[in-house]
Amino acid sequence: MPELPEVETVRRGLAPWLEGATIESVTLNRPNLRFPFPDGLKNALTGQSVTHVGRRAKYLLIGLSGGATLLSHLGMTGSWRFAEHPIDKPPRYYEPGTEPKHDHMIWALTHPAHGRSHLIYADPRRFGFVDLYDDLSTSPYLQGLGPEPLGNEFSASQLAAAFAGKRTPIKAALLDQRVVAGLGNIYVAEALHRAHILPTVLAGSLVTSTGRPKKALEDLVFAVREVLTAAIEVGGSTIRDFRSVEGAGYFQHNFAVYDREGDPCPTPMCKGIVQRIVQSGRSTFYCPKCQKAP
Repeated sequence: MPELPEVETVRRGLAPWLEGATIESVTLNRPNLRFPFPDGLKNALTGQSVTHVGRRAKYLLIGLSGGATLLSHLGMTGSWRFAEHPIDKPPRYYEPGTEPKHDHMIWALTHPAHGRSHLIYADPRRFGFVDLYDDLSTSPYLQGLGPEPLGNEFSASQLAAAFAGKRTPIKAALLDQRVVAGLGNIYVAEALHRAHILPTVLAGSLVTSTGRPKKALEDLVFAVREVLTAAIEVGGSTIRDFRSVEGAGYFQHNFAVYDREGDPCPTPMCKGIVQRIVQSGRSTFYCPKCQKAP
């Protein structure tokens, strides 16, 4: 599934072209994605202007002039793409590897600065979905989410409060969206490696007896921010199907440990070999030499 950096990359690609645009018409080429399209979606979108393009965790949030918000989850292979943009590249309606049959929703847009364009939602596997809310706070997908890992509320103290006494492995604890929103399997593995923490240690072991964060937990918060920021700067890529709005993506070659079983650990002076284990049914990659228990 696309993780936070991928969704943020899509948001940043959409915003300059979509904010301020008016949706002239909407074409739905099928009745559903993972779930049926919301009733009356075409009429609800047509004639609306886009006020902002936001993100919460792994969800895109497209605000409309009438007050409603469209929530979009990309699933495994979903993508939003402009037919005509970016303007400094030749127009390309279909990205490599896609077919017209996968274009499930198309918006015809008019923008005061950029003119007419078409925004396409394509999704070969149809694991993505969209929903529409007059009041975004009622969305069950957003209720109970923890703080954003790049926001001010995310801190070692916040994690210490969540992890105190917890006997869950640290990797699983970080994947709990109630603790921190938007982290996924790949970037958790990368952050734990950067912070030199074994993925199997108990989350509670990173907290002192008085409830304060140990240095390892402070290092982990810093590592999470670094890994996510670096991924966003590069453009994001978690799976081969990912595309940003401009067809970019792919930086698996920059991963330190993810999907690198058997490779030498890239940490300077470390002679470890990246290993793979399975935790909660998901692959975990780590270096047994430089990743330690606190």
